Amino acid sequence: MTIKPEQLTLYAITDRTWLNGATLEDHVKEALEGGATILQLREKTLSEAEFLEQAKRLKPLCQSYNVPLIINDRVDIALEADADGVHVGQNDMQASQVREKLGPNKLLGVSCRTVEHALAAQEHGADYIGVGAMFPTQTKTDTEPVTIETLKAICQSVNIPVVAIGGVKLSNVSQLQDTGIAGIVAISAIFAQDDIQEAAHNLKEAVSNLL
Repeated sequence: MTIKPEQLTLYAITDRTWLNGATLEDHVKEALEGGATILQLREKTLSEAEFLEQAKRLKPLCQSYNVPLIINDRVDIALEADADGVHVGQNDMQASQVREKLGPNKLLGVSCRTVEHALAAQEHGADYIGVGAMFPTQTKTDTEPVTIETLKAICQSVNIPVVAIGGVKLSNVSQLQDTGIAGIVAISAIFAQDDIQEAAHNLKEAVSNLL
């Protein structure tokens, strides 16, 4: 399975921090209405059964917007929920092992911080690469920012799409112009906002103007 670059324009990653009584489906629907082009379900606190149930509930919602559903880290959850793919970090299972478990018909995203990692991920079956953190972020406080120069070098070195992740928001997205990215990844810049739909719309418009 391959992914089109335009499917990565606005990559939204879920977070329960800001639900405030709403359901995750409520927030995801707002993001999809605003123009999110791909969604990653990221669950660090739910049990395996709860994670799977949440994935199964989001799958038809994403399908109705023709938006791929990606599962963070858990290949087993992705397969059981029939999600469109999985995303893994450098410290998770090797990309080649993930691809073997996923088979050829699911998407595989890999987080990379160097050209070497990106080339290895591509060789081992990644469909797209996430590079970051590009800016300071509270989601991963132990991560040193990746330079714009490194992001450009990674984009130039691989033949698969690259998205910029980590602290990307409306006020700094313009700094990613001319880097070669296919899109941006956003968490708080979408889901922490008072109007999620408007936040997604504005972010998508801003990044689309850079591409």
